[in-house]
Amino acid sequence: MRTVLAAGLVLALAAALGGAADGAREVALPPLSQHFHSRPDLRPPPVHVHRHVRGTTPGYVFIAPKRRVAQAGPLIVDDGGNVVWFKPLDTKGVTDFRVQRYRGQPVLTWWRGRAPPHSRDGYYVIYDSAYRRVTDVQAGNGLVGDIHEFRITPQNTALITVYHRRPANLSAVGGPKRGEIYEGIVQEIDIASGRVLFEWHSFPQVGLKESYWKVPHPRPGGKTSPYDYFHVNSVDLEPDGNLLVSSRNTHTVYEIDRSTRKILWRLGGKRSNFKVAPAARFAWQHDARRQPDGTITLFDNGAEPAVEKYSRVLVLKLDESAHTVSLVRSYHHPRRLLSGWEGNAQFLPNGHVFVGWGTNPDYTEFDANGHVVLDASFGREGGPLGPDTESYRAYRFEWTGRPPDRPRATVGGGRVYASWNGATEVARWQLVAGVDPQHLEALRTVAKSGFETAIPLASDAPSVAVRALDRAGEVLGTTTVLKRR
Repeated sequence: MRTVLAAGLVLALAAALGGAADGAREVALPPLSQHFHSRPDLRPPPVHVHRHVRGTTPGYVFIAPKRRVAQAGPLIVDDGGNVVWFKPLDTKGVTDFRVQRYRGQPVLTWWRGRAPPHSRDGYYVIYDSAYRRVTDVQAGNGLVGDIHEFRITPQNTALITVYHRRPANLSAVGGPKRGEIYEGIVQEIDIASGRVLFEWHSFPQVGLKESYWKVPHPRPGGKTSPYDYFHVNSVDLEPDGNLLVSSRNTHTVYEIDRSTRKILWRLGGKRSNFKVAPAARFAWQHDARRQPDGTITLFDNGAEPAVEKYSRVLVLKLDESAHTVSLVRSYHHPRRLLSGWEGNAQFLPNGHVFVGWGTNPDYTEFDANGHVVLDASFGREGGPLGPDTESYRAYRFEWTGRPPDRPRATVGGGRVYASWNGATEVARWQLVAGVDPQHLEALRTVAKSGFETAIPLASDAPSVAVRALDRAGEVLGTTTVLKRR
């Protein structure tokens, strides 16, 4: 791995432009990116692994770096932070990259578009294990799906979130009588047909007075932004078929009856149906999930604006008879990160918890005892403006990728550089060379090292290629033959 902007250059640039050196102004530095000889078209942000000990859960890490990046897109890395697969997109808007199952097969899914409140072109994509597009999914009834949720159900339907701009009387909360709001909408879409099977609207069931968000003031020119009073950010399917919906700006998790579309209960916020223990209280939360043991987990941001010192992952026990909620366990980052937006917690079958820290470009895996076994960050770790990238969520999954294209190679500086974007079964690279493409002989076999492996070339043969081998020594693919001058 190599970055294209060294630390010394960063400091020199800041000083030359009068940035951090004299405190006169801050400097927005170019985003850091990796460079690969064999794939110069790929420029993902660097990944910095701060802690990695034995005992991590098998699989890869799935993130979708965005904001100030050279290229935004879904990114798979291993525990060492090495790229496994990266797909640059022609948009900076990409979120919720993960593995799901569709029609019985593992697939990759993500959202792409522009972030709210301008997500007029957002949609969801499904890719197969060969990194080929299976289908796109869009919201129905003239609406547009947003960044926050795309969950495939066992029935091959998708639960999605929508932000809908609509008129509303805001006088009860100190706003204009003829105002506008963003209401939160949840849809269930039949993926094959695109038909809307279910639709729930936050307004008017959830009143404006439930919100903790401030009513916006008029902007220059007299225009006022719609009041984002609800801010839906996760939907989960309950075992009984009902839905668990998280609203950031009301500090509430709602149980929605799938048949009647009515709210069955509220957890948290101003109208909670439960008495919440002080240690279990949360604010501005994300990613509310029902776990197999009946607990509810969520990412308690505690900001923005800040009402807590650091963000936490909470495990909550609900007593629906006594209407009480207690804290079972919590997790926080060793550096006590406070994440204003985004974030998630994936509870793995082995008892580990994998956390994406949202607006902080970090991800962490805790073992069953709460010890950190993996901690990493991506993009710029600090500087005049702080971190410059983020991933809405982060996950860990097992994944087998078999790309349909050939591996790539290039020759330079007495080495051959080989890579195969997305191929997870490559264990070794075999260098072959000869007088022409029809007469190639094996020269050297080396272990795969990171995304791109450098192989010494001690031969003056005019034709060179590289074979990708699996653990058994079988050939998975061969690069095109390189002609040396």
